[in-house]
Amino acid sequence: MTKKHLSQPNCEMVNVTSSKEPGSTEKSPTMTPGKEREALYEDSSGDGVSTICNTTLPSQLSDSTDEFTTYFDQKIPVPEDEKHPWFSFRKLWAFTGPGFLMSIAYLDPGNIESDLQSGAIAGFKLLWVLLLATIIGLLLQRLAARLGVVTGLHLAEVCNRQYPKVPRIILWLMVELAIVGSDMQEVIGSAIAIHLLSVGIIPLWGGVLITIADTFMFLFLDKYGLRKLEAFFGFLITIMAITFGYEYFRVGPDQGQLLKGMFMPYCEGCGVPQLEQAVGIVGAVIMPHNMYLHSALVKSRQVNRANKKEVSEANKYFFIESCIALFISFIINVFVVSVFAQAFFGKTNKDLQEMCANKTFAPPSLFQSNGTLDVDIYKGGVVLGCSFGPAALYIWAIGILAAGQSSTMTGTYSGQFVMEGFLNLKWSRFARVVLTRSIAITPTLLVAIFQDVESLTGMNDFLNVLMSLQLPFALIPVLTFTSLRPVMNDFANGLAWKIAGGILILIICAINMYFVVSYVTGLGQTLYYVIASLLSIVYLAFVAYLTWLCLIALGASFLACGRTYHLGLTGHPELFLLNNIDADQASIR
Repeated sequence: MTKKHLSQPNCEMVNVTSSKEPGSTEKSPTMTPGKEREALYEDSSGDGVSTICNTTLPSQLSDSTDEFTTYFDQKIPVPEDEKHPWFSFRKLWAFTGPGFLMSIAYLDPGNIESDLQSGAIAGFKLLWVLLLATIIGLLLQRLAARLGVVTGLHLAEVCNRQYPKVPRIILWLMVELAIVGSDMQEVIGSAIAIHLLSVGIIPLWGGVLITIADTFMFLFLDKYGLRKLEAFFGFLITIMAITFGYEYFRVGPDQGQLLKGMFMPYCEGCGVPQLEQAVGIVGAVIMPHNMYLHSALVKSRQVNRANKKEVSEANKYFFIESCIALFISFIINVFVVSVFAQAFFGKTNKDLQEMCANKTFAPPSLFQSNGTLDVDIYKGGVVLGCSFGPAALYIWAIGILAAGQSSTMTGTYSGQFVMEGFLNLKWSRFARVVLTRSIAITPTLLVAIFQDVESLTGMNDFLNVLMSLQLPFALIPVLTFTSLRPVMNDFANGLAWKIAGGILILIICAINMYFVVSYVTGLGQTLYYVIASLLSIVYLAFVAYLTWLCLIALGASFLACGRTYHLGLTGHPELFLLNNIDADQASIR
């Protein structure tokens, strides 16, 4: 296998004997201590050649010297704490931030709507699904964070360097679709919250327009520093905890039923609606673009990646922080599920119509006279107001507004990271926001102007399906690259993680495909079936391609057929050497 000339780094070749551990190298006498380069590759026999370059490789140097080419223009230093070598609250505080920004995706308006529908349709019976989905999400987020910490590159950058051009572009388009879909949900949630807070004075289309202005307000806030921005996101999460917590204590759910639903994986008397809702919970909780986001956010801390101990320590603290952040988001989701399970499970639209009679904030036509209760974010606020007073409605709206606004900024960050990574484009914040907001707001604004709130919330269901379809394009790559030893070195996934990760991703993708099929068949249009069938062929073919490469990375080398290098996933992915070089300048053949 030959290599094209990559650029002009001054490199020397160092022999690595088979007696050394995989991935180990001999140090060059000219190298500064602590700046040793990792072996770029080794052959299958254990005897290999390491390329050691004297050029600056950001992924292998202390972060204090590398260029951080994302929204954040600073690195948070990690203090030394020799008195507490195993665990330090000072260090945990230094690493706190990225996990909470990541956890906002578990609290966006789409998740809140899934929560309230779960409570209204199945009561407390699906809380165990929410718990399980959150735990699975935590494990997958751990993989994404480890990729960023170990390599110094986020998921989109690694995809750009390791996949061929055509799959890379398709992957980028799929992830962009997920980001736009999430952005639209944030716009919808914020518009509905503003409409509720203004008691209908501000129309839905007005709320959509207001979300344009608030995004630029957040960009202005970003200039005050990373820690202040993270503190602001913490403030928004606190608002959600207080507002939805108020609804929880105001309603007073049955604690026995709550605990039973959370820890007993069983759904007595459940049918198709409850099953579809369980699938919807998984699809709403695990968001594809969140993997790309988290792998990039962890780059905001100073970690010397030439020091294995520091990398291991960073992985530990980021995982602890993610556990805390997702535990808080889980509690907030439980608040929402419990409120609607206690107050509205088993109710009908007729019951709510009678309850909301003569209420100024409840339009008479909002609920149909028959059928089971059908709720969404908008109706959820109204029925809370009808049942527990106007204060419950306004507090609910404040919580939804905080959810929409907090996820607005993280969605913008995701878009920037993905565009930078896949296309090597460094757009300004202003240009990026104008593009994504225009794509998200245009269809949402048209629906808000010419349709009613029912159509706007109905769009939420379509967007959940859209994002479910994109899940494999985040989960499969993150498992692939965290399992490759030449990429992750000593931090590559072990056998247990490979097996568990593969099974989890298979289950999640199968669940979400069921959700998509259920949604399409529910449309009842032959034309939709034909279009969906044609798109499914192309979609499944690309998923199969990514899965094939993933299986090779997991150890199924017999699938390579001796031609893996044509697919970009060679046995020697020169990740570290390519770290600061445009991927188009280098190829392996």
